[in-house]
Amino acid sequence: MNQEHVRLAYASVAELYIELFGSSEQVHADDLAFIARHLAGRPGPVLDLGCGPGHLTGYLRSLGVDASGIDMVPEFIAHARVTHPDGRYQLGSLDDLAVADHSVAGILAWYSLIHLPPPDLDDVLVRFRRAMAPAGTLVVGIFVGDEVAAFDHKVATAYRWPVDEFSERLTRAGFTEVERLPRLDDAAHRPHAAIAATVSER
Repeated sequence: MNQEHVRLAYASVAELYIELFGSSEQVHADDLAFIARHLAGRPGPVLDLGCGPGHLTGYLRSLGVDASGIDMVPEFIAHARVTHPDGRYQLGSLDDLAVADHSVAGILAWYSLIHLPPPDLDDVLVRFRRAMAPAGTLVVGIFVGDEVAAFDHKVATAYRWPVDEFSERLTRAGFTEVERLPRLDDAAHRPHAAIAATVSER
């Protein structure tokens, strides 16, 4: 599935998505704490890639983080700029970060990698690694399963990963996992997890 298809799919439900997920108050407190634990206090810029309506960028900025939001859906960027006028939001994609190598202190990819076909993941993680300054931190949210597999996400086809296998992909790209936060399935959510990883020394 190409990014243009994903962009159009999210644009078609942007208003509903913003209503359901467009506020940090709608994010579980454990997830917010995990994000803050690993990205607050970063000595430099942090990118929220696939920022959606900008709520987590805004949350990071409320913690004093020099966070910027990037998303490929114009409707999300427009909403973020109005709702968080003190923030920086721009159109962009995972394929073109438009930042200098080794220039960012952190990256948040909160469920923004879920639509990547598995063969494309490694290249994206390598781009993340190249953008990171030494000691940079990556925080990702993923859907979890016993094997890498596609499933019918409500917006566009998505993929679930065994957490250990995703962590191994991070290692291959030049990261070292430092914490994970697994979540079991419940009535409202699929099994999912957050992983924090730092740039490996080479």
